[in-house]
Amino acid sequence: MIAILRRLCILLALALPATASAEQQDIAAAARGVVRVVIVATDGSEAYFVGHGSGFAIAPDKVLTNAHVVELTREEKNLVIGVIPSEGRKSYGGRVIAYSPGNDLALIQLEEGHLPVSTFYAGAVGDGQHVTAIGYPGTVDRAQGLGLKDMIEPLGTVKTSGNVSSGRSSHSFDTVLHTAPLAAGNSGGPLVDDCGRVLGVNSFGSISDGNDAEFGFAVSWREIASFLRQAGVSSLHTVVPCRSMAEADAAEAMLTQREAQRSAQSERAQADAREAALDKARQTAERDVISARENAMAGAAVLLALAVLGLGAGGLFYSQRRERHATWALAGGGVLLLAAIALFFLKPSFSSIDDRVKLPDDNRVTGNSAYAWEGDNSCQIDLNRSRLTVSEANDVPFNWVGSGCVNGGTQYVSSGNDWERATVPESGNFITLSRFDPATGTLRVQRWLPDSETMEKARALSKDVPAKGCGANPDRLASIASLRSDLSALLPAQPNERLVYHCRKGRLAPSDPPN
Repeated sequence: MIAILRRLCILLALALPATASAEQQDIAAAARGVVRVVIVATDGSEAYFVGHGSGFAIAPDKVLTNAHVVELTREEKNLVIGVIPSEGRKSYGGRVIAYSPGNDLALIQLEEGHLPVSTFYAGAVGDGQHVTAIGYPGTVDRAQGLGLKDMIEPLGTVKTSGNVSSGRSSHSFDTVLHTAPLAAGNSGGPLVDDCGRVLGVNSFGSISDGNDAEFGFAVSWREIASFLRQAGVSSLHTVVPCRSMAEADAAEAMLTQREAQRSAQSERAQADAREAALDKARQTAERDVISARENAMAGAAVLLALAVLGLGAGGLFYSQRRERHATWALAGGGVLLLAAIALFFLKPSFSSIDDRVKLPDDNRVTGNSAYAWEGDNSCQIDLNRSRLTVSEANDVPFNWVGSGCVNGGTQYVSSGNDWERATVPESGNFITLSRFDPATGTLRVQRWLPDSETMEKARALSKDVPAKGCGANPDRLASIASLRSDLSALLPAQPNERLVYHCRKGRLAPSDPPN
């Protein structure tokens, strides 16, 4: 009954619509790469606010926005561009390095600083799909009474939700039509899915007289990809559809249950096969023992007959006073009699059947399975068990040493039956926990995308932990294990990403190791 209820719960979880609600921590992570793009006029020591829009980072030092947001800077030389992140304490200057009014896109190069990079979704956008617009609508700024000083300091973004209405696009360039509310200032900001991947760049909205519903138009990925390609700039993108962590958990639970059932069936089949082989071996042993007993008894009978003949001949020779022949005949008869008695009593007993049974070979892995993966392995992504938001679905190389050294430069530590490693990079806005199970060859990589304050705390925790290099030094292993424990208290229980790989022996083309 419990198993049935569990299965029903899994099916219900899978049946929930994917657009029911966005993963808020993924939307929050996407918002960290969104910036306010401010146009300021300078006149000697004075600065005047001209206008603003939104944008987002497609590289640590590059921001994508609308062409119409920065249009005036191409005509007026006294205008400067300010890029204000959504968090932190610094703002940056920028300059336009690519401009395409035909599809309303522009690229800004930061003069300094680094921003969290956004990931694009390059797959098909579904009709009715839930989306979120992120940016800096001027209506909210005005309602809050923000002045120029407030607008050139880091400030949180505004997020509005809606749905895609596919099948309609602008005539000038390819767009995504949606119902997420927009206002002046949202221009250049991203339209993201529930996993925080960018579907388009919000460009303009429909005009409403107060009675009609308002719609927004976002420049599509096709236009963005062509623009970035012509600008010679690469971007992060994925084609893996968005799914919630609850859906991934439910799918994994169902797959695990199926595999457990198959494993149980396989174990039962192996046990039945082993029992059948054992019965067959016992029958063979019984036949061998019976045959050996019959052969021993037949041999003893023959030897006994020969012994009787020998003893009889000895007696005959003795009566004829042929003492020498009598001695040999009696001696031979005696030896044959003893051999017959020995053969009879030393014949195999039925109790020896168990000793003769040959057990089937047991092919199960024994010993330390960690050493079974020594050398090069290739690990293939299992999309059914994974949830990807910012990563690509690529296989990874995994060179393993039984002491926990991965790809020659990353030391894992033993944790129960598994091996694990937490990683905090010097740059970037992610924290990774990798776990390897030698019993099954499964590599799990979980990744969090925290805010800048959490990243600073994580880097402070990891500053004394060796990032690269392997070794069994107890202090090194203790510091790696301690970092994992400290990060657990700092991070939420649910990661933004979970990548599950199944490893197999063999070499893969070299690439960066899983962090």
